[in-house]
Amino acid sequence: MLRVVVDVNVLVFAAFDLPGAPARVVDEWRAGAFEMVVSMRLLDELQEVLERPHIERRLAWPGQAARVVGALAERGILVDDPTPAERLGPADPDDDYLVALARAGRAQVIVTGDADLLEADLDPPAYSPRDFLTRLEELNL
Repeated sequence: MLRVVVDVNVLVFAAFDLPGAPARVVDEWRAGAFEMVVSMRLLDELQEVLERPHIERRLAWPGQAARVVGALAERGILVDDPTPAERLGPADPDDDYLVALARAGRAQVIVTGDADLLEADLDPPAYSPRDFLTRLEELNL
């Protein structure tokens, strides 16, 4: 089964419950099309972002942040938080964490809206939500 790290920026847009590629990525995960690799750092970051007042106002219902994070913790592949020991390629050193998480969780793909990650030559590769959805079937072979 395909393993994927989904960046917090994609998960936040999916939580807005609006039509679009981020929501479809989460829908595909819920349908069992791939496994999502998560860690406590990723879940904590997601919770913190979703609880920011300007973000929380855009969520569909009260308490949605906790439900989203809870579902990911329960159904995701939880791996220990990696500590990148080296620069892994993205322009922003903070993005090394996602690459290290993908490697630690044996993920084949990172799904992100971050231009720096999308432009970097990474292993595993990074795809935008739209590109990931287009390639999901071939990636899952």
